[in-house]
Amino acid sequence: MVVCGRTPPGSDDKDFLACDVRDAAAVSEMVQEVVARHGRLDVVVNNAGGSPSAPAATVSPRFVEKVVGLNLLAPFYVAQAANAVMQEQPEGGVILNIGSVAALRPAPGTSAYAAAKAGLAVLTRGLALEWAPKVRVNTVSPGLVRTEAATYGDDPSAVEATIPMGRLAEPADIAAACLFLSRPEAAFVTGAELVVDGGGEVPAFHAALSDEGAPRA
Repeated sequence: MVVCGRTPPGSDDKDFLACDVRDAAAVSEMVQEVVARHGRLDVVVNNAGGSPSAPAATVSPRFVEKVVGLNLLAPFYVAQAANAVMQEQPEGGVILNIGSVAALRPAPGTSAYAAAKAGLAVLTRGLALEWAPKVRVNTVSPGLVRTEAATYGDDPSAVEATIPMGRLAEPADIAAACLFLSRPEAAFVTGAELVVDGGGEVPAFHAALSDEGAPRA
C-alpha cells in the first residue's frame, strides 16, 4: 500500500509519496512512481478533501476555488492518471472516491464543500460509464466520523443521539466499506454511492413533536 499526501505521516512509512493532488502533473508523476515501485495499480482511494466552515454570503472566491479544487478537481486528476494504468492491466482496477453526506444534506457553512462533493458523486457515475468494464468507480460517503480532527462539542453523546445507530462512525467503518467495494464480491458494482452514516439523522420535527408530548411516529 502506498500513502500519498503533502506532508509525511507521523510514522516512518517507507511507502509514502509526497504529492499535492491538486497538481495534475504531480499526480501523474506520483502514479507512475507507484507503478515503478510495485509493477501495477489495483485500487485507488481518493481520500483527500475537507473544508472549514464558512458563510456563503461572505466567503472569498479564492476560498471557493481551493475547496472545489481539493474536493472535486483533485479526485478527477487522480482518477484520470489511475485509469490510464488500470486500462492496460488484464484485471483492470478499482477507483473509490470518498464523498460526504454533505452532498445529500448540506449544513450551514458548507455550501462550497457540499457542492463539490455532490459534483464528485456525479463524476463517479460518469467515469463508471466511460471506463467500464475494466475499471470500476464508486463513491463511499461517510456521515459523522470520530477522528482526531473532528470536533463535536463538549458532549459528543448529544450528537450521537441524533444518529439512529446511536454512535459516531469509526474510521474502521469507512475502511470496511472501501474494502468491500474493492473486493471481487463487488465485481458488478460500479457508479454507485455507498452511504455510511448510521441511518442518517433523526428528523428535527420528530424531536420537536416528542418534546411537545405529541405521539411519536
